[in-house]
Amino acid sequence: MPQYFAPLFSLTLAMLVLCNTGSAQDPPPRKEKAAQEYRHGPDSQVQDGVPKGKVTQHVDLESKIFPGTKRRYSVYVPAQYDGSEPAALMVFQDGHAFEGLTGDFRLPTVFDNLIAKGDMPITIAVMIDPGHKGELPEKRGWRPRPANRSFEYDSVSGDYAEFLLNEILPEITKDFKISENPELRAICGNSSGGICAFSVAWFRPDSFHKVLSHIGSFTNIRGGHNYAAMIRKTDKKSLRVFLQDGENDLDNEHGNWPLANQQLAKSLAFKDYDYKFVFGTEAHNGKHGGAIFPDSLRWLWRGWKNETP
Repeated sequence: MPQYFAPLFSLTLAMLVLCNTGSAQDPPPRKEKAAQEYRHGPDSQVQDGVPKGKVTQHVDLESKIFPGTKRRYSVYVPAQYDGSEPAALMVFQDGHAFEGLTGDFRLPTVFDNLIAKGDMPITIAVMIDPGHKGELPEKRGWRPRPANRSFEYDSVSGDYAEFLLNEILPEITKDFKISENPELRAICGNSSGGICAFSVAWFRPDSFHKVLSHIGSFTNIRGGHNYAAMIRKTDKKSLRVFLQDGENDLDNEHGNWPLANQQLAKSLAFKDYDYKFVFGTEAHNGKHGGAIFPDSLRWLWRGWKNETP
């Protein structure tokens, strides 16, 4: 090789080595797999001849546990409730996502149908939104985003459970008889609302035995990733847990949602909990959870007829 080509050749070779080395170290881009289509079944559709429950709207203007917050909530009461016996209770975080007759979950319709069939007890549902600071927006929903949501939902503590038991439920029991049997009390949520539901039952198993989590945020937003280890190292509690997630769920600085839910399910299995984990293909949304909502409730409430109100 001519002498004057040698430096140029060496420089070119070095650049190629650096480029190839950098490419080998970069992680491959995350490829989302195509999600299968999830459809609502007949239990999510209004059925002729099925008694219809009623949804009423309420406002909580002051909280001692979460000072400076205001929130809206709604209450579903089934047509079969007559006050002669205490009703079962189910609490929902991000309540606006559940209360509609359309959308992913369609709670009033699903509850109407399952209660009429005897697949779940006569159940009063309380659908609560997270706390806003300042004035409440005119309508429920995600805009503006509730300022206190992450603090209330993602914190690994019993504060939200105490808020429910000491501030919200006393308002409900002014008008309705609610069972104090924890086997007849369930709690549900999506995303951060899912880990919140688990926290309520985890810290107050004397008050809630049943948990339904969709795309639960068991990641390190505020320490939720620790639940997988806490379950393994803590004496088994009297809980029944239904988890739903999908392989296209979030992967960000807080963690990987599919992996976190799989880890939680493995920990529940290790301690021999009564649990079910349904893993699908959807992303961070309510499509899969909404489609299986009736079946999730059937599984969660199985055996309810053996319980004393």
